[in-house]
Amino acid sequence: MQCVIICAGKGTRMRPLTLATPKPLIEICGKPILQHVVEVLPEEITELVLVVGYLQEQIRGVCGTEYLGKKVTYVEQEDFSGGTGDALLCAKDVLHGRFLFMYADDIHGADALQEAISHKYAILGTHSDHPEDFGVLVQNADGTLQGIIEKPKVPLSNIVNIGGFVLDQKIFQYSVSVNEESGELFVTDMFTQFAQDYSVQVVQQDMWISVGRPEDVEKAETILCPRK
Repeated sequence: MQCVIICAGKGTRMRPLTLATPKPLIEICGKPILQHVVEVLPEEITELVLVVGYLQEQIRGVCGTEYLGKKVTYVEQEDFSGGTGDALLCAKDVLHGRFLFMYADDIHGADALQEAISHKYAILGTHSDHPEDFGVLVQNADGTLQGIIEKPKVPLSNIVNIGGFVLDQKIFQYSVSVNEESGELFVTDMFTQFAQDYSVQVVQQDMWISVGRPEDVEKAETILCPRK
């Protein structure tokens, strides 16, 4: 099984840490964020598809053709400000079968990832006290995904999208429009359409650390370093 990991962005919110280092290689507890992401992937993941762009030569230098025992394939996102949807589209031609799709700045717990790949299609979510700041997961009565609503003023749920999708090539049947405010393509738009036609299980993630800003590095270290 393959795992697509988005590593292409400039990491502007992480500056000045990302002025000379791509965000996936920022260190937490003495090792890159990307290593934390890959270490907890299920054994069934045998190949990493890294979508690279900004300072990609550093990522290629660290990961090579095999990283932590998993084959590595690189896909270049030329417009690495194009968003998550564009990043996924860049990987289309190298994907086969079911795959896991993740962000390089989200550190997950292993158990939920293992559960997610046990379902044909799945999305990871977690409880938030401020769901209005995220993409909110709206569920059907059976616990499957109805849709994702980005930063709603009145959230219909307190379960939010945290990255981590189990998909297959059927996702590419769905188009995605450019966001008027950011100019980006969001994979969540594609996934909401996908969920109208296919059963997507919502899997609760109990351990999720988002590392998007410099202050998040210290917060992540308080959680992860004692576990070493």
